[in-house]
Amino acid sequence: MSLESFLVVGAIIFSIGLFGALSKRNLITVLMSTELMFNAVNITAVALSRYIVPAAVAKDPQRPPDEIVQFLLTGQIFAVFIITVAAAEVAVGLAIVIAIYRSRRSVFVTDIAEMRK
Repeated sequence: MSLESFLVVGAIIFSIGLFGALSKRNLITVLMSTELMFNAVNITAVALSRYIVPAAVAKDPQRPPDEIVQFLLTGQIFAVFIITVAAAEVAVGLAIVIAIYRSRRSVFVTDIAEMRK
């Protein structure tokens, strides 16, 4: 597979997640849509790390090996950080959803907006 195909898949998944986050009323569906967007960014970061960085390393083959490995793992490390943030977002998001459901008996985004009053 080429870099373009990975970028297209990442863009499609991100678009699906963005559509779900902006158009759905259920808060759990909105959280799942944000997870889709995080995963699309992960796909893009790892693909760019796989295809772009080795091309830059090939231009300068005199670099030390430890510096080359540092460049090669950039996308994967970035993806691990995104997965960590996504896990924290899910934990906090579900705690908020449970708290709202206990007080309002609903998990719709429109009902949450009424809590400001």
